[in-house]
Amino acid sequence: MCLITFAYRSHPEYSLILLANRDEFYQRPTRAMNFWQEDPNILAGQDLEQGGTWLGLNKAGKFTTVTNYRNGRERRDGLRSRGHLTRDYLTGDTNATDYLATLTAEQQRYGAFNLLLGDQQGLHYLSNRSNAQPQRLGAGVYGLSNALLDSPWPKLQKVKQGLKAALHASELSTQSLIDIMLDPTEADTHQLPDTGISAAWEKSLSACFIRIPEYGTRATTLLMQKPDGSTYIREQNFDAQGEGPCHEYQLDLPPIGISQE
Repeated sequence: MCLITFAYRSHPEYSLILLANRDEFYQRPTRAMNFWQEDPNILAGQDLEQGGTWLGLNKAGKFTTVTNYRNGRERRDGLRSRGHLTRDYLTGDTNATDYLATLTAEQQRYGAFNLLLGDQQGLHYLSNRSNAQPQRLGAGVYGLSNALLDSPWPKLQKVKQGLKAALHASELSTQSLIDIMLDPTEADTHQLPDTGISAAWEKSLSACFIRIPEYGTRATTLLMQKPDGSTYIREQNFDAQGEGPCHEYQLDLPPIGISQE
């Protein structure tokens, strides 16, 4: 993923509401969110180039998503794919705390990442571009893009504000939530971060919803989970021509953070 905002334990009906945009080159082969043939317990999109995923969950109640940490000045070869972080968590039996404890020792072997992991014990964050240890998140509204958690990039602030407003609306509709992520407006030049890429790319990537000839937002995902584990997922796909198929799922899962009750 490249842009995520989520409300954790911050709404009277839903214990988790998460919105995410995955931005990628259109030519990169991808399988849309579905139950995996090789592991029917996993519901996730799949990167067919590396075999990992950018966002997914399983029937045991595990949830995970990952973004890259953008630094155009850093060039390192031979690193493991970030998508394996999420895939290995979903396919394994290890809980989030133990998985992160193991990962901490070898996190620099992966491309620069921001990782969210959820299970019945809670929701956790780790980046290998921070000196901090894994962080268990408390109640609140958060945002994550291609820098550390809650870095004040213009598009991140925009989607966080949109989600906060939606939480206080009289009616919480799925389409109004999805619409938060579909704004194609680019940030003003003076607001752009400096991540070591060209000014033109920095400008294009500053939009919440990206669409340029070879690269753009490939999927927008909405996840809504109630405290009893009732979970709704909607993924709208996009390609170079525009809007593609939409997939919806309704699941009953062990809820994230149930042990914190």
